Amino acid sequence: MEDYYYQDNQDFNHNDSYDYSYDHSVCDKETVRSFAGVFLPVIYSLALVVGLAGNALVVVVYASRSRLRTLTDVCILNLAVSDLLLLVTLPFWAADAVHGWRLGSPACKLTSFLYSANFSCGMLLLACISVDRYRAVVHRSTGRTVRGPRVWKQWILVCLALWVVAIFLGLPELVFSTVKHSHYRMFCTAVYPPSMGRPAKATLELLEVTLRFVLPFLVMLVCYSLVGRALSRAPGVQRGKKWRTLRVLLAVVAVFLLTQLPYNAVKLCRALDIIYMLVTDCEVSKGLDHALQVTESLALTHACINPLLYTFIGSSFRGHVLKTAKHLGQQLGGHPRREDGEPAVEIALNTRNQNHSQSGSEEPDTSTFSM
Repeated sequence: MEDYYYQDNQDFNHNDSYDYSYDHSVCDKETVRSFAGVFLPVIYSLALVVGLAGNALVVVVYASRSRLRTLTDVCILNLAVSDLLLLVTLPFWAADAVHGWRLGSPACKLTSFLYSANFSCGMLLLACISVDRYRAVVHRSTGRTVRGPRVWKQWILVCLALWVVAIFLGLPELVFSTVKHSHYRMFCTAVYPPSMGRPAKATLELLEVTLRFVLPFLVMLVCYSLVGRALSRAPGVQRGKKWRTLRVLLAVVAVFLLTQLPYNAVKLCRALDIIYMLVTDCEVSKGLDHALQVTESLALTHACINPLLYTFIGSSFRGHVLKTAKHLGQQLGGHPRREDGEPAVEIALNTRNQNHSQSGSEEPDTSTFSM
């Protein structure tokens, strides 16, 4: 969680909402603290309700399946779990904004770490999904069935590597987060030692911007552009299907850009301010604090939007939800569950291979774009 709280003149942290001096005059940031005490609890409460319901549905749907058939399926399940872990930290931050931190330093470190690591993991998983869809569509890799333990090991290694990178990005919060006292309240925030210096603090900010936003966005942009070009040239696919799938690609990239770009732009300004001390006016500093609060809240909505994309854009996901409910009803009613060879959760993108051999399998050789 980004901190907005200035500790003191020794533990310097830019763009925080404690009072400090500009040109020997005190910059009163009570308005920033008051805004956070009202705005953040409302936004976090809405995000918690919507995000928990949507991501829990995704976990239930995928967990109810007999197997995960593609790397994208595995990434989506991990993404939902990551979003859930991120969302469960929001009540603590809402309480912190209103009443201050009352749970002690260990809880502060753990909550900050969970927030940062899962925020990073979600962005990296989205990039991984785009790479897998590029492989599936452009290279005509079906990816519909599990092809033995070797494939599973590869998928597990990929997801494990993403979690390791995310944990690495969360380690600074685990190490430096602590509870500080100011204005008669306790706050959970990251406090860096003076020995680190401004360049080290700015480097951490820039590293987060690069790995959480720039890298995933470039990967998504390149992969989905290539997928879109392949779709537009694919023979034997109806124009309506092509447009629906291209619309999905545009929606995924647009949502990512609209929710993450403002927040990372503010973080970039924050990093430059740490290095060059660009902000020398109290009102500008308070405006940057407000911008950080609003844009970070906007960035968090991505954890809520992902399930909505599955539900409203991925028509097959809606069908799978209904079938899962039917299966659960059959189990509760004592009726045996019938496996019907249902395909993976996917958005319609069926490009039949004209040279598909008749090997006794009833499934066509199909490229799928999974959400």
